[in-house]
Amino acid sequence: MSLRPFHLAFPVHDLTAARAFWGGVMGCAEGRSSADWVDFDFYGHQIVAHQAPGLVADRAAASNRVDGDDVPVPHFGIVLSMADWQELADRLRQADTEFVIEPHIRFAGQAGEQATMFFHDPSGNAIEMKAFADDSRIFARD
Repeated sequence: MSLRPFHLAFPVHDLTAARAFWGGVMGCAEGRSSADWVDFDFYGHQIVAHQAPGLVADRAAASNRVDGDDVPVPHFGIVLSMADWQELADRLRQADTEFVIEPHIRFAGQAGEQATMFFHDPSGNAIEMKAFADDSRIFARD
């Protein structure tokens, strides 16, 4: 299966902080930009931080229970290889990232067993990064 890159635009309160986090901590290469937005290469996908402080300030925190954790909603992220997930978890810990949900394995022993972690960018956007030991199990039901 060959997937096409997705595009996601999201609000930030400060482009300098967004660049420091997405470019510096997350290691995403910067693409095009203007005074109001900046593109990042998010593992081959195009994400765009748009300066929109009003949208950032108006968001309310919400969550759903998933395997015993309060998962922030909305959130976005990507499914990495297990090695890339571990490398990112280590890099985030070294950067003193505050995790909403610490890196761990959820649904252990079940069809959907996965490594997951949740954290926020400087504007409060919730991010989930996950990995499966076997990518063929991403959509498995049993």
